Amino acid sequence: MTPSPSQILHASFPSASFWRRLAAWVYDLLVGTAIVMLAAALAHVFAAILTSSGLVVLAEGQEHADWLNRTPLFGIYLVLCVGWFFGWFWWRSGQTVGMRAWRLKVQQRDGSRISKKQALIRLLTCLFGLGNLWVLVDWRNRRAWHDYAAGTELVTLSKEANQLYYWKEL
Repeated sequence: MTPSPSQILHASFPSASFWRRLAAWVYDLLVGTAIVMLAAALAHVFAAILTSSGLVVLAEGQEHADWLNRTPLFGIYLVLCVGWFFGWFWWRSGQTVGMRAWRLKVQQRDGSRISKKQALIRLLTCLFGLGNLWVLVDWRNRRAWHDYAAGTELVTLSKEANQLYYWKEL
């Protein structure tokens, strides 16, 4: 007998392995790079608007990029853009683009969707993905630092469940 969509979505899934996490991290690194490029382009357009309106005056021969790189706000802005990407996808569907490709899902320990607070805690404690190295030490539970800190877990979905989560979120 074929399981119903409800049974598939509420099934217990195994913890994600280090190698699956790493593969998803590589995919998300590429998406994160694209986000940084887009955010930087928007910042350059904003800088051009500020200089053309006379609100900011650049030194002789100074480029918009030089002006942006001299302020720490530009770096903070880029980190916030990437953080928003991960946090929003973790909170909204439990899956980033890379996680969806590798059938991974972040969830609360009871299988429910994580909260905004948990997504923020994961962001602040993941150390740009290095927290996943703990999975190699914690071979029994296969939870990363940010999973322990946020009270979450990363699981490997079945193909059927991955498709159902995808269509459920659209």
